[in-house]
Amino acid sequence: MGWFGSKNKDTDTITEDAATSAGFPELPGYKAGTWTIDATHSEVSFVVRHMAVSKVRGRFGGVEGEIVTAENPAESAVSATIDVTSITTFNEQRDAHVRSGDFFETDKHPSATFRSTFFGVEGDDFVLVGDLTLKGVTKSVRLAVEVSGFGPDAYGGYRAGFAARGTINRRDFGVEFDARLDNGGLVVSDKVELQLDVEAVLNS
Repeated sequence: MGWFGSKNKDTDTITEDAATSAGFPELPGYKAGTWTIDATHSEVSFVVRHMAVSKVRGRFGGVEGEIVTAENPAESAVSATIDVTSITTFNEQRDAHVRSGDFFETDKHPSATFRSTFFGVEGDDFVLVGDLTLKGVTKSVRLAVEVSGFGPDAYGGYRAGFAARGTINRRDFGVEFDARLDNGGLVVSDKVELQLDVEAVLNS
């Protein structure tokens, strides 16, 4: 299990091994409660095709947010804010271009947000749907979620780990950069693969 859907209103009581309702499989160590995303141990990244022959990878260094796990997992929620200005593609010149109006226009849109609208099970898979707002445009995004686990940390706290993967079309969010190769192909693909690895700490 990973990121969750509609907001639950009663998650003050923490209980273990609650993720067995509404068709959800049992998740060892699962607890209902509110969790803070640990930015130091989380990563939001993406992959795009470049020149139709290779891939460019980038990541955002700043992410914060909250996960609420409910007694019924389907009633849980996630919200996150990403500092788009913190993007790195590991090349300073390219980073400056990606921050410009050709791509994210970070001077006007310095952050992106995600708010979940649905979390459920489809076959053997966990699915998370939510509203992603990027460059002032809000679109529904679907993510496949994997649960890395729940358990105590070395400092007396309790942690959870999740991974999520999905695909968006950058043009849906107003990222219209349209440089072309001589054969008509795109220098930067429209398709963007999203990769999220999140660690969260249960609030005491």
